[in-house]
Amino acid sequence: MLALDESKIPLVIVACGSYSPITYLHLRMFEMARDHFHQRTEFELIAGYFSPVSDAYRKEGLAKAKDRVKMCQLAVDSTSDWLMVDSWESRQTQYQRTAVVLDHFEEQLNELRGGIKTKSGETKQFKIMLLAGGDLMASFGHPTVWSAEDLHHIVGRYGCVIIERTGTDVYGFLLAHDILYQHKLNIIIIKQLIHNDISSTKVRLFVKRGMSIKYLLPNPVIDYIQRHNLYLPQQS
Repeated sequence: MLALDESKIPLVIVACGSYSPITYLHLRMFEMARDHFHQRTEFELIAGYFSPVSDAYRKEGLAKAKDRVKMCQLAVDSTSDWLMVDSWESRQTQYQRTAVVLDHFEEQLNELRGGIKTKSGETKQFKIMLLAGGDLMASFGHPTVWSAEDLHHIVGRYGCVIIERTGTDVYGFLLAHDILYQHKLNIIIIKQLIHNDISSTKVRLFVKRGMSIKYLLPNPVIDYIQRHNLYLPQQS
């Protein structure tokens, strides 16, 4: 990676999630973010990362971590030249909080790697931000899910890029939430101009019922699901 515009801050965005399976909506979120940052003068978007959760998350409908990582890899390899998959979170034996995952990227990209070089040979530190949907932002209001300390760490230190979804009042929630409002300048909200409600839950149900999932996710991912018999009804 090489920073092309020395006047801008090099930016990496990270999306944490189950990805069971990854869908075109997950990929579109990154593209919507890229469109947005193309119009902003302070950032240069360098890369985007998917970070699938580990098996320790124990969510219903969760395929094995190795399968979810592979499906994410197939998706980015077949559709993108700037998206990548980081498997660190998926390989952990214990559930890793989002704040810890962002710290992992900070360590890998800035502390160990030393940031990114510009064309002149200067080195700059990456700005790392969390990419998420409006539904995740709404969950920030549940203290049993997110601690105040983690929210300050995620939004205050790193920042969030939120894709607004139909039916979620992201701006209203931002106004009402004390911690988010405190860090409002570190939160970027992007409007979803084309409605897209593809969900992994619906894809799993389609597979379970023997329905087509074509055009909901990349063909290599569909092939992988079929080849490995993922999401089929459990035999009694």
